Amino acid sequence: MIAAPELQTDFHFPQETDTHFSSDTDFEEPDGKNANPGKGKSTKKGKKGPGEKGKGGVKGGGTGRINGHHQENGMENMMLFEVVKLGKSAMQSVVDDWIESYKHDRDTALLDLINFFIQCSGCKGVVTGEMFRHMQNSEIIRKMTEEFDEDSGDYPLTMAGPQWKKFKSSFCEFIGVLVRQCQYSIIYDEYMMDTVISLLTGLSDSQVRAFRHTSTLAAMKLMTALVNVALNLSINMDNTQRQYEAERNKIIGKRANDRLELLLQKRKELQENQDEIENMMNAIFKGVFVHRYRDAIAEIRAVCIEEIGVWMKMYSDAFLNDSYLKYVGWTMHDKQGEVRLKCLTALQGLYYNRELNNKLELFTSRFKDRIVSMTLDKEYDVAVQAIKLLTLVLQSSDEVLTAEDCESVYHLVYSAHRPVAVAAGEFLFKKLFSHRDSEEDTMPKRRGRQSPNANLIKTTVFFFLESELHEHAAYLVDSMWECASDLLKDWECMISLLLDEPLPGEEALSDRQETALIEIMLCTIRQASECHPPVGRGTGKRVLTAKEKKTQLDDRTRMTELFAVALPSLLAKYSVDAEKVTNLLQLPQFFDLEIYTTGRLEKHLGALLRQIGEIVAKHTDTEVLETCSKTYHALCNEEFTIFNRVNIARSQLLDEQVDKFNRLLEDFLQEGDELDEDDAYQVLSTLKRITAFHNAHDLSKWDLFTSNFKLLNAGIENGDMPEQIVIHALQCTHYVILWSLAKVSEGSSKKEDMLTLKRQMRAFCLMCQRYLTNVNTAVKEQAFTILCDILLIFSHQIVSGGREVLEPLVYSPEPSLQSELLSFILDHVFIDQDDDGNSTDGQQDDEAGKIEALHKRRNLLAAYCKLIIYNVVEMKTGADIFKQYMRYYNDYGDIIKETMSKTRQIDKIQCAKTLILSLQQLFNEMLSDLGYNFDRSSSAFCGIKELARRFSLTFGLDQLKTREAIAMLHKDGIEFAFKEPSPQGEGHPPVNLAFLDILSEFSSKLMRQDKRTVHMYLERFMTFQMALQREDCWLPLISYRNSLQAGGDDDTMSVISGISSRGSTARSKKAKPANAKRKLAEAEESSSSSDGVWMNREQAMQTPVMMPSPHLTSTVMRDPKRLRPEESYMGVYGMPPEQQQPPQPQHAQPQTPQPHHPQTPMDYNTQVTWMLAQRQEEVRQQQERAAMNYAKLRSNLQHAIRRSTGLMEDDEEPIVEDVMMSSEGRIEDLNEGMDFDTMDIDLPPSKNRRERSELKPDFFDPASIMDESVLGVSMF
Repeated sequence: MIAAPELQTDFHFPQETDTHFSSDTDFEEPDGKNANPGKGKSTKKGKKGPGEKGKGGVKGGGTGRINGHHQENGMENMMLFEVVKLGKSAMQSVVDDWIESYKHDRDTALLDLINFFIQCSGCKGVVTGEMFRHMQNSEIIRKMTEEFDEDSGDYPLTMAGPQWKKFKSSFCEFIGVLVRQCQYSIIYDEYMMDTVISLLTGLSDSQVRAFRHTSTLAAMKLMTALVNVALNLSINMDNTQRQYEAERNKIIGKRANDRLELLLQKRKELQENQDEIENMMNAIFKGVFVHRYRDAIAEIRAVCIEEIGVWMKMYSDAFLNDSYLKYVGWTMHDKQGEVRLKCLTALQGLYYNRELNNKLELFTSRFKDRIVSMTLDKEYDVAVQAIKLLTLVLQSSDEVLTAEDCESVYHLVYSAHRPVAVAAGEFLFKKLFSHRDSEEDTMPKRRGRQSPNANLIKTTVFFFLESELHEHAAYLVDSMWECASDLLKDWECMISLLLDEPLPGEEALSDRQETALIEIMLCTIRQASECHPPVGRGTGKRVLTAKEKKTQLDDRTRMTELFAVALPSLLAKYSVDAEKVTNLLQLPQFFDLEIYTTGRLEKHLGALLRQIGEIVAKHTDTEVLETCSKTYHALCNEEFTIFNRVNIARSQLLDEQVDKFNRLLEDFLQEGDELDEDDAYQVLSTLKRITAFHNAHDLSKWDLFTSNFKLLNAGIENGDMPEQIVIHALQCTHYVILWSLAKVSEGSSKKEDMLTLKRQMRAFCLMCQRYLTNVNTAVKEQAFTILCDILLIFSHQIVSGGREVLEPLVYSPEPSLQSELLSFILDHVFIDQDDDGNSTDGQQDDEAGKIEALHKRRNLLAAYCKLIIYNVVEMKTGADIFKQYMRYYNDYGDIIKETMSKTRQIDKIQCAKTLILSLQQLFNEMLSDLGYNFDRSSSAFCGIKELARRFSLTFGLDQLKTREAIAMLHKDGIEFAFKEPSPQGEGHPPVNLAFLDILSEFSSKLMRQDKRTVHMYLERFMTFQMALQREDCWLPLISYRNSLQAGGDDDTMSVISGISSRGSTARSKKAKPANAKRKLAEAEESSSSSDGVWMNREQAMQTPVMMPSPHLTSTVMRDPKRLRPEESYMGVYGMPPEQQQPPQPQHAQPQTPQPHHPQTPMDYNTQVTWMLAQRQEEVRQQQERAAMNYAKLRSNLQHAIRRSTGLMEDDEEPIVEDVMMSSEGRIEDLNEGMDFDTMDIDLPPSKNRRERSELKPDFFDPASIMDESVLGVSMF
């Protein structure tokens, strides 16, 4: 580490300042008491001299003080803290009052200042005069820590509310004004500053966050104020030195020796004062900054970095060197974005001043890569400031950033986050467009392609093409809009580049470049007209200011005047190019159409309409035709006088197309099986034009339904109709139905119109249903999509909103239609990518083709899911969709999950039944594939369990809301598991018993009382032998019962489940006994008053397999104390003879239980009951021991906390935190790389200055704060 260089005594500043030290706010007292009384003495920092302890004060805080408050004429003045908190008084007058009190009694005033810092930390404790005189700072801080109020973790710097809003700024202002007002005498009295710095240093090393944060902020602001004082001193020293040299250079006769001596004395005083200030700064820097810039709290680290940036900017000669810059460089790797942001803003202040560039060269070369990488920071604010910093670096020198560095910023103009994109756009503009020749500025302004912007527009086009993101021109324009709006609004130059011939020696634009220029031109017009960012940037339209509205109107007027004249010529030149024409035809949608009339531009309107008519006749591309339709729709606005002219042109155009279509259709249908390709092409092209216009215009008067229905019917009968004709015929007929519905919805139509619409709609639905079986995939997809839209539009939702008159139009699909729709989804959506060969037109290997095919399948699935959500089809059909959730999660997971969420909002119980039905279907499919004796560890079964787990997570954490649905789900699952008995006969598990293993995934969603009810319902399906089986094939039943008994009441547990659930019993030992008992009591109370919802519908009956336990009569038993009477009666199942394990070593013969004979040996039920009682007694004792151990541990922990910190253990937001405290022995390795002893402010210590005690370096774990990448950063 390079040590900070020594401050020079000769500082050269351009301005001359002669500061007077004798008069300002630090007035000299007549008796001279305040004229540096302690100078020359050497005592340790923070300790008072022997003659100072009792000066001007008495026990309890000094004369005229009660509890830290001044008493004047019986009126109590507010404390410093209250004044700063209110922030209403002039801070200078507050400080002046304190200075007066300090001059009168400095101990009392200093005690006020100490209590001010304590109170600003949120501590309710008060430092008394006795404590101030007889206790060290560390003892005072320890005492204040013990008295700290722990009710809340907040303190003034973090508190919310109007009264604390300006506290931080007032607090910082107070410290700055205090030093400024004391800078001429008081800060050199070796008492006030020593005490304050010692106190703040000690507080900054506290474990209490409030102390540490407040004192660090105060110390950093104190340091900033001292830096300002040091700067003024250096200026005065420079002026004094210059005056001395000037006087000494005079000839002997004119030289004033008295003035020379006076200047020498003044320079000596200034040097001594500077030494004093430098020692203070050195103490703060080494005692506070070096430790706190890596504090565990991000806010504290941010304060340190922010202030060191101020020091380097304010006093660059002393602080702007590599020894201080390295702290900013290291901290740029901080894990918290707030700290990284402060680093960048600090550096921006340095790079903004070009005079400092030479001092930043080494830092720039070392940390440039880190700054460039921060442009991709996960915190957007950090990324924005990193780009702005690179822009400043770029302005300082073009050679610093390489081409790779610039390219990493260029692509950010396409970022979805607008501030990042705007910052990148400014960087791009500075790099590529801001370098103009000086000759261009002096030459007269030219227009068109000869204007200075012509080359810049070409550069924009080249950049857009090279970025290879041709669909994002709107994002590029938006990124550069704020910094290059004049360039982007030079539409006259753009038009000239497209229409005019190139100048001699100028290279003409290529076809690709012209296409890009037209696209950029369209985006600029849209941005100027709409005044909001493109889709994906911003959160909606904001309210424009009056200035922005005026600019918007001016831009619309200018663009309309320009393009109303130029657009027909542009369309004529590029009429055969579909892509260019599509973009050009969108321009009239942003025109101010009133200009056509007010500007006498009707002839240009006529030329535009003629060009649109010619384009419609030339092109069959759907995108071009739809753009023409939208342009006509924009021009056909009844508010403007041009409406009649445009309407006539539109009617003529459509008349021609409809007549041509009817004529061609009649000939086409008469051909029958011998279809001519030319005739088919003519029919298709005409039908495309009509369909495109029917989307935006009402063509009902031409009766297109009849002709299209004939065409579709012929396609069904012949079976060889070209697919594109069928697709456009279906789409056109769909538009006919929708326009008819819009007309009927207005209420002005006749009853016959509604009947006609109903008949046409049902006939069209039947036609689409017939086309679902077409051999062509594209036709089937079109029929399916339209059918879903029609069913949704004409569902029961149509009558909502007071439209009961439309009730005759309501149409519900037949079950056969619902089945066909579902089959289509299963056959065409839930398929592998490689299987979808038809819909991708042979582009399976093309990645873009696969993405397009997936997008199409997602639309198909979404269309069907809307039918489920709006209850058009039965909700149970969603089971076939839900069961695909895991398999097709990447492709359709979001759609399926949203569908489940919506269906649950509609009907929770029916949704739960649908979910369990989907799992049952998957289970049946697995049985058909693997057989009854499948392996439960197979991937198929594990996949179903995982799906059940995912379904369970969708129910959320609120068990009360989903109680009925979960109960119904378990009921259906249990019935399904026992539905089909084993074909191998009694004694073998049912076929679907393994489904209980899947059902157990939902047990955690049951409430405690419902678990007991479900368990009772389960036992209704069990036989006597089932409960005793222990083979692996019965494990699903055992595990499911255990899941129902986990956390349930003991009286619902059977003997077998109690014995088999040893793992869960062992785990339950870790629970807190007190809480468990409390929760158990609450559950019993709630369960006694509420039964399961679906159990209320069933007849309440006793479980048939449960029987009373026999009396215990055997004499072969353990200690009677181990068996409690309340545990001797349980609902049990008989144990088969082969599983009997009597506790006594007698060879008893197996026999059936006989519970009513008292003299018989212990039967099987009794033995099992006894075994359970023993185990429950053991569990109870283990739980009691665990509770005692926990209580002891908690008590010991509480005592330890009280002994160590004196804080309460019940603090919800503890103030005592794991911070980096002082440690001498554990930091040696770290100090080898970071030699703090060399980081003095590099000025020799004054001989008459008190020696400050050395501060312990604190232990620091870099991984707890900074990224791993910073740990490898070497020193300069």
